[in-house]
Amino acid sequence: MSKLALTTALLAVLSIPAFADTMSNARMMSAMPTDSVTVTDWYKQSVYDPSNNKIGEVMDVLVDKSGKVTSLIVGVGGFLGVDKKDVAVPFDAVHVTNKDNNKWYLVMNTTKDDLKNAPGFKYDRNSTTWMPDTKSN
Repeated sequence: MSKLALTTALLAVLSIPAFADTMSNARMMSAMPTDSVTVTDWYKQSVYDPSNNKIGEVMDVLVDKSGKVTSLIVGVGGFLGVDKKDVAVPFDAVHVTNKDNNKWYLVMNTTKDDLKNAPGFKYDRNSTTWMPDTKSN
């Protein structure tokens, strides 16, 4: 019995360095990429059409399992949240443009009516995903 306990203890001690080595293989960055922005630079930001009319607001930023931003959920229409519709747009459909005092803002080459006519989505808190909103389509 003591031989089994000694072998188990020895194996446990020998496996700690191997486990520690796998934990220390994470890559760290020493500098930030110069062209990176935070998600908060997009989230809750207004979206404008090419004529500088506000057409919606970014309600969510969707990321795939590899970490790539794929889509934006844009809220359109409504007043104080009533009759607001959330639509999904490809991330590359929204572009950053500079305006007054070199402040950037988000522009999409579409109209508010086009967004209002797009299929709607609603957020399901249980599955933490966006689902088709059959009431708004």
